[in-house]
Amino acid sequence: MTEVEKQYDVSMSRVHSRHYRASNASGASIEFGQGEGLMSPVEVLLAAIMGCSAIDVDVVTSRRSEPERFTVRAQGDRINESGASRLGEIRVHFDVSFPDTPEGRQAQAMIPRLIQLSKEVDCTVSRTVEHATPVKFTHS
Repeated sequence: MTEVEKQYDVSMSRVHSRHYRASNASGASIEFGQGEGLMSPVEVLLAAIMGCSAIDVDVVTSRRSEPERFTVRAQGDRINESGASRLGEIRVHFDVSFPDTPEGRQAQAMIPRLIQLSKEVDCTVSRTVEHATPVKFTHS
């Protein structure tokens, strides 16, 4: 039996036509939508997947050494299933390097295993996407 460990609560408001702001209880927010200078909701989803795994990798490796380069890229293919769209495969690529020091080499060597652990255990976002998770909509 699974237990609720933590509950997330995010609200969203309309800034103006096709422009929205999502906020959490601590006051952090992101803006997204359709149009120039805004990430689409799908791009925000890709950013969430990347961010979750990047944190998993960064927290552990940076205890050994600060990275010289740390970038992550996510790509997803929008597919059409009889008029209904969704993302097919999502690909996440890490480009991370550390100094050529004993600590840096140790951090570099950890990356493949940390990415695997993130995918299989630690990243709530990608694990949610990979598993059939019910989404319930209501309105008032």
